[in-house]
Amino acid sequence: MRVEVLERDNNRLSLILWDVPVIIANSIRRAMISEVPTLAIEHVFIYKNSSVMDDEILAHRLGLIPLKTDLQKYVPNDECECKSEMGCPKCSVTMYLEAKAGEEVKVVYSGDIKSEDEGVVPVSEDIPIVKLAPGQEISIEMRAIMGRGKEHAKWQPVSVAVVRGIPVFMVDEMTCDLCGKCIDACPKKLLEVRNGKIMIKDLYACTTCEACAKSCPKGAIKVDIDESSSILSLESNGQLRPEEIVLKAIEILMKKTETFAEEFKSLKLE
Repeated sequence: MRVEVLERDNNRLSLILWDVPVIIANSIRRAMISEVPTLAIEHVFIYKNSSVMDDEILAHRLGLIPLKTDLQKYVPNDECECKSEMGCPKCSVTMYLEAKAGEEVKVVYSGDIKSEDEGVVPVSEDIPIVKLAPGQEISIEMRAIMGRGKEHAKWQPVSVAVVRGIPVFMVDEMTCDLCGKCIDACPKKLLEVRNGKIMIKDLYACTTCEACAKSCPKGAIKVDIDESSSILSLESNGQLRPEEIVLKAIEILMKKTETFAEEFKSLKLE
């Protein structure tokens, strides 16, 4: 098995997992979405809200703001020894939002949220929350809890998580007459004539749509998928780095597998 970085850009990461079948890589993908824990605002106490926005809508907006998360410092609420839905310092963070409009309309942004933990803040300061007319104000206390995507989408650490096989592009050189129809048909413009042959510029960018094969009048092109290896692509919401998400997902899967093995060994089978 070998892992190769295909793309790394800010919150995006693409990996080629050689000799890792798609069905195995898909387990990692599913764990990233539903099992990797993050912090998100769960409990909202609104002491004052004179804006036109209902309390419920305001609370919902606050809950969907992604928060930077430290996996070494906080544990999931359901695993915490406090056993409290409100959480404790080991599984939750208290945050505050105070804002008042003066003589002009004021837009309240995520950057206005104050946290008791300086490391737990919104991933962006520019997320609009509510607009206050002159004289209107809000006073809110919030509790961010460690949870998982399988409980609510607001705890998902990824906005994109995709697994696919390795594209296979083949051209029968004896049949191909270099008519160029496949080049025009490719929606991503990946094909070109090079050294008297139809070649693909970037194999891993191929979506295996087969537009090239369908456009070839002589049937010289074949597109397939090799599922014995995988391409894993993800985009983080910003709570965690992409590599943290992948490693945590694998750690969770390994722990689940070990637990299953221990339980299976304890069975008394005839």
